[in-house]
Formats: sequence, structure tokens, C-alpha cells
Amino acid sequence: MESQVRGGTRWKRFAVVMVPSVAATAAIGVALAQGALAASFSVSGQQFKVSAESLEGTGFSQYGAIDSGYTLDGKKTAHPVAVSAFKSATIKNLCQSVVTPDIPLLGSVSLILKAGGGAKPVEADNLYIDLDDLSADATFKGIDIGVAAKDANKGPGIQKGDTANPYGFAQQADSASLTGVKQTAWATTAGTFKLSGLHMSVSTGVKECF
Repeated sequence: MESQVRGGTRWKRFAVVMVPSVAATAAIGVALAQGALAASFSVSGQQFKVSAESLEGTGFSQYGAIDSGYTLDGKKTAHPVAVSAFKSATIKNLCQSVVTPDIPLLGSVSLILKAGGGAKPVEADNLYIDLDDLSADATFKGIDIGVAAKDANKGPGIQKGDTANPYGFAQQADSASLTGVKQTAWATTAGTFKLSGLHMSVSTGVKECF
């Protein structure tokens, strides 16, 4: 997989946001729904919300990092995040929403993406979620708390390009099971991201997953 540097818009990231690129995004979304493309998308400098009925992951690790990017008016920005990483994950009833405010003549515009609501869940490999708020019921198996980030070897490791202290606090587990997931995040990255039953909608006003 091509290496990725945090900050700026990268097409191998999960979240999709900017209204001028909706047509291209829709075409990629159709390819994902048909299983023709395994990829992920990004939002640079904007928070987005993600909810899920459940997330079942193997090879879990978590460490601190700094996400850098740009605001919608082009200014550089940085945010402290907790990076949750999984070697593999399946997600049921995934919902992702992002709101772009202050668009001329339209005001706020919301993009909502849903997938994994049918018989097939969303599937991801080498999944990284950069979040600053999370609520869920969680069960961890084989958990180690307080290891150095560089020594967290149960997960996929520190992602290349992350601004993270390799000697900083981290935790890891053989597996993680989360239900009732609600989180706000700055980025989600995956080596592959298969969105079964994808549905994407764009509308005016503020509409979010929670």
C-alpha cells in the first residue's frame, strides 16, 4: 500500500466531505458497493461522526498521536488524538456523517454514508481510527495496558507518517468487541475497506449519525 502522510486530502482514506467532489465520490462509492474497489477516504482538518451497532476487531492497539491538516480556509491545524488500530475488523450498521458549514447560497451541507446494515458487515484490514471522543460498551481479551507504543505488537503497529512518541503510553489486546459505538474522529485509514450495502446521501442542513 502506498505510504500516507497525515494532513491534506488523501483518496485512500475513509471519510468523504467536500461538496465540489461529490460526483467523483459517488462514482467511487458505487465501485465500493459493487466490490470493485477496496479503499478508504479522508477529511482534512474537519471532525466527523461515526456510529456502529458493533465493531469486532482482532489485533488491537491504541496510542497517542497528533493529526495535522488544514482548515476549510487553508490554515494549518493540529489535533491530539488517540489512535485505535486493528489488524482486522468487521463493523455492523456503520454510519458516518460530516457537515460542511457556510457554503454560499446553501449554508450547511451534510454528507451521510451508511453500510453494513444487511447480512454482510463492513470489513477492514489494517484499520486506524484517529479519534478524540468515544462511547461504547467494550470487551477486551488478552489486554496489556501501559506498554510503550513501539512495543505494542498485537496490533498493526504505529502507522507510518503518524506524529507519535514511540516511547509514549499505549495499550493492546488480542481482540476487542465494541457495541453501541459513537465517536468523533479526525481520520480513518485502512489498507482495505469493503463497504457492503453502501448508501450515500448529500443534503442541506445539519444531519448527523448521532
